Amino acid sequence: MPLSVPQMTSRLTFRQLQVFKAVYERQSYSKAGDELGLTQPAVSSQVRQLEQAIGQPLFEYVGRRLFCTAAGERLASSIHTIFTELGHLQTDLAALQGAVAGELKLVAVNTAQYVVPYLLRAFLNLHPQVSVSVKVVNRATALQRLNDNSDDLVVMGMVPVDRPLMSLPFLDNEFVPVVPPEHPLLASHDISAQRFLDSGLLIREPGSGSRLALEQHCQQQRLRLLPSMELGSNDAVKHAVIAGLGVAVLPKLSILSELKLGSLMTPSVNGFPLRRSFCVVHPQGKHPTPAMQAFLDYVQQNIKQFERHFINRATMSLVE
Repeated sequence: MPLSVPQMTSRLTFRQLQVFKAVYERQSYSKAGDELGLTQPAVSSQVRQLEQAIGQPLFEYVGRRLFCTAAGERLASSIHTIFTELGHLQTDLAALQGAVAGELKLVAVNTAQYVVPYLLRAFLNLHPQVSVSVKVVNRATALQRLNDNSDDLVVMGMVPVDRPLMSLPFLDNEFVPVVPPEHPLLASHDISAQRFLDSGLLIREPGSGSRLALEQHCQQQRLRLLPSMELGSNDAVKHAVIAGLGVAVLPKLSILSELKLGSLMTPSVNGFPLRRSFCVVHPQGKHPTPAMQAFLDYVQQNIKQFERHFINRATMSLVE
């Protein structure tokens, strides 16, 4: 006897599948709404309509936690296949027209968030059919995502040398000493690095690339590093310095506006600035998608232009 197939009470829509995918991955209606630009009631409505179409519940709450049902897990597997195939189709159709298309998933460490938008502007003009997503994380999370092969490319400094990674340096990343206006150190010249570091140093949390750059410098120069306060982001450190809580070493690109306005000043400290490089990084064995390869080629071909652009921005911030 042939098996009977249950009839769906209404049609599935692509939007319903998008919403389900976001809820499944985020394990939250509200976080899925934030990702998709929808209200939580709108997300709930889409999921409810999808459940009515399938005839089975897809999510359930146990206590305050959201769990996926067996039917939801099966749907999630199918949706992954559907979206993967759609991505391949988009890429193939664009290739037939001589264009690059598809998704490009980028991760940027906190410091690099000031650089990535300028990389993307001209790239997207060249390849308008590429869909780009950018996540900003700290260095420890970026390294974990590299291990998990979660993304196409990571933009970071301080690339570890003990891992099988491919790295394309494209821009100098200067770390400069900063103090608030009228700080006593500004009256001195040729300040020793140790004197500066002992002036109430504010520093990022362990795992941060900014902190690692300073720690490595201090280790190489045999300098004592005794921070007076740890903070969780460069912006937090910046505002703490402006508020007069201490001094810091920060990426210059993250404080161009403050240097221009005079709310932060750079004293003359021996051994500074520290110079590192921003790099585009991916696992060594990763096979590049067309969008990923196009971005790597674009960065490689425009390194000199990036350098001129950011040098001009840094110069203008100091002379205007």
